[in-house]
Amino acid sequence: MPVLCRPAVAVPEHVITREETLDLARTLHAGHEQLPLVLRLIGNTGVAKRHLVQPIERTLAHPGFEARNATYETEAKARVPAVVAEALAHAGLQARDIDLIVYVSCTGFMMPSLTAWMINTLGFRSDTRQLPIAQLGCAAGGAAINRAHDFCAAYPGANALIVACEFCSLCYQPTDLTVGNLLSNGLFGDAVAAAVVRGSGGTGVLLERNGSHLVPDSEDWIAYKVRETGFHFLLDKRVPGTMEQLAPALVDLAARHGRDAGRQDFYLIHAGGPRILDDLCKHLDVVPDMFRFSRATLTEYGNIASAVVLDALRRLFDEGGAAPGATGLIAGFGPGITAEISLGSWTHDAPPPAPHALHALHALHDPQALHTPQALHAPHAPLDPPLTPTAAVAR
Repeated sequence: MPVLCRPAVAVPEHVITREETLDLARTLHAGHEQLPLVLRLIGNTGVAKRHLVQPIERTLAHPGFEARNATYETEAKARVPAVVAEALAHAGLQARDIDLIVYVSCTGFMMPSLTAWMINTLGFRSDTRQLPIAQLGCAAGGAAINRAHDFCAAYPGANALIVACEFCSLCYQPTDLTVGNLLSNGLFGDAVAAAVVRGSGGTGVLLERNGSHLVPDSEDWIAYKVRETGFHFLLDKRVPGTMEQLAPALVDLAARHGRDAGRQDFYLIHAGGPRILDDLCKHLDVVPDMFRFSRATLTEYGNIASAVVLDALRRLFDEGGAAPGATGLIAGFGPGITAEISLGSWTHDAPPPAPHALHALHALHDPQALHTPQALHAPHAPLDPPLTPTAAVAR
């Protein structure tokens, strides 16, 4: 089975503390009629500090959407290579061993994706598959793990690289004075993270099952409005209560595979805010310490969007990992409202697949065959149940 290996995570050098954020809010929005509410919400985020790709003076200035997006591209190309190199080293692989790159980001736009630049620049093979994910927001970290899992399960022996690049500070909108946007100014941080999903071998989370869940009719709860000045973050007041609807999806997926979602040995949960984590603790009936990795990410880095689950995994590794066979749950939440859920167990240097399991990417004579339904459901691909466009995919 595929193994999610130790991630590499990097945060930019410019730091802003909670106290500095509160002082800025008082100065910049002194006349705002809801300022006391905004200050209280920022103070309750649990975020002690955040890291930014630019000094605060440049972050607060808005040079225009074009200039900001150019900064996104420049910073991504400057910061991603070192993180990728570290993630590959953690997995004991080289760039040429990677068969798929899943690149997730919701804070800038490039076409072609950064994956094309990575393949041309960082030593990846020219036949490396590319899967950019741009519109799942914070849920994209979980989605990246799940899509990498799907790929490696479909093609035994293949390896996938996940890269999450989030520069949330480049979405700051100085003229957007809604409470949700002002709260986001004190919640989100910048980070780059990467991790390898090995098709065989490796130490980390042995990925066993995954699934998705969409809360019906919740598209406008978390959203971007794209305007002349760029991406404007929309946050509905119903979002803090979403765990009441999403927790049952986690419980159901786990139960369908013989697991109790509230009795796992480790949890890697997207830290959207303390209320999300507190409510999920309550609904799953787990003690708060079980979410300590996610809480630490929130405290030290803020909400770093799709990179949160990878940073939480890094912290689990830093703590020494888990006992062999320990079971865990990974969950990312984002716009939709969408949950991306994964079940796995801890493994140390998992054994390679059976000798007859082919590395599909090198065994197929016709590379285009990878795009056919027959290839996705070939006999060697252990998909159970088969992929469907409308149902949750359980691994």
